[in-house]
Amino acid sequence: MSQSIIVECRGIKKTFESGGTITTALRGVDLSVNQGEFFMLVGPSGCGKTTFISVIAGILTPDEGVCHVHNKSYADLSKKALLSFRSKEIGFIFQAFNLIPSLSVAENVAIPLIIQGHPTEKALGQARTILMDVGLQDKTEMPPSRLSGGQQQRVAIARALIHSPSLVICDEPTSALDHESGQMILTLMKEMSRRVRTTFVIVTHDPRIFTYADRIAHMDDGRITKIETQEESHHVL
Repeated sequence: MSQSIIVECRGIKKTFESGGTITTALRGVDLSVNQGEFFMLVGPSGCGKTTFISVIAGILTPDEGVCHVHNKSYADLSKKALLSFRSKEIGFIFQAFNLIPSLSVAENVAIPLIIQGHPTEKALGQARTILMDVGLQDKTEMPPSRLSGGQQQRVAIARALIHSPSLVICDEPTSALDHESGQMILTLMKEMSRRVRTTFVIVTHDPRIFTYADRIAHMDDGRITKIETQEESHHVL
C-alpha cells in the first residue's frame, strides 16, 4: 500500500450550541489516513464519530484545527470550490441508503455524474456498467423499493463509486443489514477499494466487521484514544 497521506487532520475542535447549552463534540482530534486504506472509526454513541467524518467530508467547519484532503485545506476553498471538490473527490455511503424512490436503480446510481454535468445517457450507461460490478445488472430499471436491504446498499455503493472518488465516507454501512448481508457488503467494498485504490473511512458500531479494516481508530468523548491495526484489534477481541 502506498503510504501517501490522503486525509490529514490536526487539532480539530467542534462545539454545538442549542438553547443556551454548549456541547463539545470534538476536543482536538489528530488523524492521518493513507491513500487506499480501509480505515474504521469506532466508539460509543455520542463520542463524536459522525461529527468528525462530517469535518473530513467538508460538510462541517471546525471551530479550531485544520483538515487537508489531497493536500487541499477546506479553509482555503470558496463555497463553490468546496462543492466542486466534494462532487469529484468524495463519495458517501449512508446508514439509511438515501435512495430516491421515484427514480430507477440506474438513475439513482447516475446522480453523481449528472450533478457534474455529464450527459444523462452517458451517465446511465456508466451506472449500468458499475451495477454489473455489484451484481445488480438485472435490477437497473427497478425502483429501489423492490430491492432487499442488502441490494439497496449495493446500489448505494455503486452510486458512491461511479465518479471514481479518491475518498469514500461511510456512516454505519452495515447497521441496517443482517450479518450475512453485512459481510457481503464489506467484502464488496474492500474488493472495490483494492481494485480502484479508493480510500474508505468507515464509522461503525459493528465489531463483526473489524477484521476488514487495515487500521481502527477508537474514539471516546471527542478524542481518538488509540489507533491499532486489524491484527491488534482482532487479538484483543
